[in-house]
Amino acid sequence: MNRPAVVVTGLGMITPAGNDTETTWNGVCSGISPARTVPELEGCEIDFACTVSGIDLDEAVGGRTAFRMGKYVKFAVLAAREAVADAGLDPAHWDGSRVAVVVGTSSGGSAGLTEQAVALDRRGPEATSPSGILLTIPNMPAAEIAIRMRATGPSLAPCTACSSGVTALSVARDLLVTGQCDIAIAGATESIVFPVAMTGFARSGAAARRDGDPAGLCRPFSADRAGLVMGEGAALMVLERAGDARTRGAAPRALIAGAGATTDAHHPTSPHPSGAVARAAVEAALRDAGWRAEDVEHVNAHGTSTPLGDATEAALIGRVYPHRPPVTAPKGVLGHCMGAAGAIEAGLTILTLQHGVVPPIANLDSPAPEFDIDCVTKAPLLRPVRRAVSHSFGFGGHNAVLALQRP
Repeated sequence: MNRPAVVVTGLGMITPAGNDTETTWNGVCSGISPARTVPELEGCEIDFACTVSGIDLDEAVGGRTAFRMGKYVKFAVLAAREAVADAGLDPAHWDGSRVAVVVGTSSGGSAGLTEQAVALDRRGPEATSPSGILLTIPNMPAAEIAIRMRATGPSLAPCTACSSGVTALSVARDLLVTGQCDIAIAGATESIVFPVAMTGFARSGAAARRDGDPAGLCRPFSADRAGLVMGEGAALMVLERAGDARTRGAAPRALIAGAGATTDAHHPTSPHPSGAVARAAVEAALRDAGWRAEDVEHVNAHGTSTPLGDATEAALIGRVYPHRPPVTAPKGVLGHCMGAAGAIEAGLTILTLQHGVVPPIANLDSPAPEFDIDCVTKAPLLRPVRRAVSHSFGFGGHNAVLALQRP
């Protein structure tokens, strides 16, 4: 039986590079990181990050419900609103029972939980919020979107660490393919720029240490890369079956041609040194799409700027794609948006397909000499791209890959 094709008809983003899709895209194409010192991190080993700025989140969310939402929930609500509008849909006129919401996150409301714990410890139970639980649990982005969008179909909150966004999009695609919904709002969100989380990443050795301007510290695939820089944000998409989109006259942004997922089962934080299991995820996505490796015209890499992670991924890219398609790594600009990273990077891959532009990797003149990959550096590469892949690899050994195609 032929499986129905699933397309992306709407896209919404809020990131350190911009508070909507267009400004995010322009910021990523600039190749300039907005990383800066964060006052709330004063006294921490890591006191800088890439953060969302220039927006009053409570005012943007509107209504009387923002008080019960953590920042990660507000990000998701705003990105979903943009995505639904971009798709030309109106929740007042759809059958909500046929609308699914799938929103991933890695750490959920860990910042809110910490705030409540501090309040309890210092001032007692009366100082904690009656909405304290709502500020912490990871299903709240999906729940709040469902409430606002009148979506009464399946509502899910996958967590696969830094690959949560790609997992969410893959799950949403499956819901459409199996007929469990007609529309899916899917993606991921994250906000963990707070002292406890930043200290944890510092102690783990994964984070870059201050060495001059924070904007120059995230250098994916560079010989002198020294660790990740934290980011935050969200990306949400509207997914539909291609036939349904065509019937209502919607112009798809991209086709989700394939998806693949595997688990290293090796170590909680380090990728398997052979890269074989991550490669299997790439090959599964290509097989699902019906592509050969040579069909891939662009790779949006996970590229965290960590010594081991980048080395493993560069070796994988060199082996799987011997024709050396152009590679970008958005974390050089955006920082590592953790659970949201995969959805944001999938969104950027879609924009590459649409605009024929591959953004440069920030802070990179050329890749480390041992990496046989074609990194885009210094300026955007203007090149038509029809087929591209987006890699996401997370703590716990989660590997998730999307194959995306221009419709």
